Amino acid sequence: MKIEETYLLKGRRILVAACGSIAAVKTPLLISSLIKSGAEVRCVVTPSAAQLVSPLALATLSRNRCYQDKDQWDPNEPKPLHIELAEWAEIVVIAPLSASTLSRWTKGLAEGLLASVLLAAEVPVIAAAAMNTGMWRNSFIQNNWKLLQRNPNILPLVPSAGLLACDRIGEGRMVEIDLIQLAITSGIIQKEKHGKLIKDWDGLTLIATAGPTEEALDPARVFTNRSSGMMGVVLAQAAKLRGAKVELVHGPLNLPSALLEGLSSHAVTNAEQMRKILERLQSSANAIAMAAAVADIRKVGGSAEKKLSKVNFLQSLGNTFEPVPDLLAELVQKKPIGQVLLGFSALTGNDNELLLQGKAKKVTKGCDLLMANPIDRPGQGFGEQPNGGFLLGPDETVRPLRTTSKLDLAHQLLDAMLLEMPSIIP
Repeated sequence: MKIEETYLLKGRRILVAACGSIAAVKTPLLISSLIKSGAEVRCVVTPSAAQLVSPLALATLSRNRCYQDKDQWDPNEPKPLHIELAEWAEIVVIAPLSASTLSRWTKGLAEGLLASVLLAAEVPVIAAAAMNTGMWRNSFIQNNWKLLQRNPNILPLVPSAGLLACDRIGEGRMVEIDLIQLAITSGIIQKEKHGKLIKDWDGLTLIATAGPTEEALDPARVFTNRSSGMMGVVLAQAAKLRGAKVELVHGPLNLPSALLEGLSSHAVTNAEQMRKILERLQSSANAIAMAAAVADIRKVGGSAEKKLSKVNFLQSLGNTFEPVPDLLAELVQKKPIGQVLLGFSALTGNDNELLLQGKAKKVTKGCDLLMANPIDRPGQGFGEQPNGGFLLGPDETVRPLRTTSKLDLAHQLLDAMLLEMPSIIP
């Protein structure tokens, strides 16, 4: 499943750099994915990286020359290469970022082509660290990492835990390619709107819910819906990239597991499990985005202990069912002062019908914002990449949101939630 619509990266000038970490063997996958998304890619490798991944392979995949230290000074070129590359790129991606390059970068050293490019670059830089666990935990490296985070135009991606090439299990593994590409796309969106990366959610906590929930009928059958969970997960990742502390509460997802990397995730199956976690977390949040598609009904008395035969199953459908508790309405009743609640309502019909249903839902729910989005239009809705609809706000305000990628929409919704906070938060 692709993360994003290709048009967001189409024609974008992306400089991809690889450093001397074994994770450099994954760099070709990133370049290939970016090329398939329509981006224009150039590559830079450090001498150590060139021993791990072939510059020829990177040049072939990117359809452009792969630059090395030996190319930095050419008497036939009117401009130094590191300046030309820094000015050409709309965004720079270092995947992987090694301990050596991190240390040189934060010390302001211009030794080699990549080091010079990083000092000259005035565009957003996505840096995906990768190294041995012991190296990552070293106090010098951690100090350098903190220095990197102070630069507002650098988005550092913390390595995840897992089995490393040295057979050690621990932190240091470069985050997956899907997540790096999501960060790149997010950086492009922010650069277009603000001219730079922004961390306007820094110091704030967002709870996001995602995916469907399931209500069991018997050990084999459930009530559920077609939600993939993409909208809620992308919203959570976008908030994290903008500096938020994020708690993701999700039902069964139909997404690459890489999209959950770096998030504090709480997996649930049914509405009651989601309800208990939300009750526990609510008081700590500045905002809650209820993007989960909670199942509407459940069997009174819970699931049958044994699988029902087809005849007995059909007979059970005639028994009493009850609505699942309205989790959003319950959160509204308990919300502390200063908390912003965003609801989602999956609807069908034309725009006028959508608005009428959405307005009625917002009144019923009592939330601050409600995203009314259609699920009956081609290429949009559950399991699809694009999304759009109407954002209903306070005082009956209505903001049409054009159909766009879910990541682009996520950033717009984060903007809208922030606008509701200044009038509430002291």
